[in-house]
Amino acid sequence: MSGSEPSESAKRALGTQLKELRHGADLTGVELARRCGWHKTKISKIEHGTQSPTEADIRMWATACNAEGLVSELIATSREIDQMWTDYKRRHARGMKNLQFHAMDLYASSKLIRVYESLFIPGFLQTVEYAQAQFTIHARLHGLPLDDVEDAARNRMARKRFLGTGSPIFTFLLEASALANNMGGREVMAGQLDYLEKVSSLPYVSVGIIPDGRIRSLYPGEGFYLFDESLLKQEFWSGAFQTSRPDTIAYFVRVFAALRAQAVFGSAAGVEIEAARRRLQGT
Repeated sequence: MSGSEPSESAKRALGTQLKELRHGADLTGVELARRCGWHKTKISKIEHGTQSPTEADIRMWATACNAEGLVSELIATSREIDQMWTDYKRRHARGMKNLQFHAMDLYASSKLIRVYESLFIPGFLQTVEYAQAQFTIHARLHGLPLDDVEDAARNRMARKRFLGTGSPIFTFLLEASALANNMGGREVMAGQLDYLEKVSSLPYVSVGIIPDGRIRSLYPGEGFYLFDESLLKQEFWSGAFQTSRPDTIAYFVRVFAALRAQAVFGSAAGVEIEAARRRLQGT
């Protein structure tokens, strides 16, 4: 993840919205601060997204700007921002092995799940050995118990029960680099590539691969999961991001469509898997 946490842009957007509210009321920052009983620097910090307003702050701001009718909408936006970002310390408080069951209800209620990954095989498509290698990296990176790795990998396999059922339908897009990044060694990767080829033939499961060297109409980016058109989830080294904002969802739907147009499927995807297998044998 480059720059700041993804929720930071949403904080700045809320600050901009509040700033426009102030301008619409023809108030200076100093006058708004006076009406709210705040120090004038608080106005600047909120408008620039460096300080999050409390719900009481939002009510006072809107009232001072004669915009009480916007309070509910602004508070709803603020609450969503608070829920957007979860750092890994908080995310893994329940333990890696228990976290694997956290989203099962979401999977069950979704009709279409779209997944893009540029660096590794998505959890739904992993073998237990590949998952164990990935969790070992996570545990060492975040100081988590290595004793939980085997259980976490085994528990991750529970989500596979949704594959091939049509509830939900899956579309996966993988960069060719996701097939090349070696997790766990040659034997683990060979098993993973075999399984990827096998799962690609399941009904209601579409696996597309964006080949290396293809002229890009859209550059590779960080992985994401789209659940219908209602929820976006992304994971980064330092934490996890999610949002239900319609404008963000619409943006990522367009991104997914652009990436899908660059992918190959079916036998052509099988050629890419075989190329990854040959590269692996050469290591």
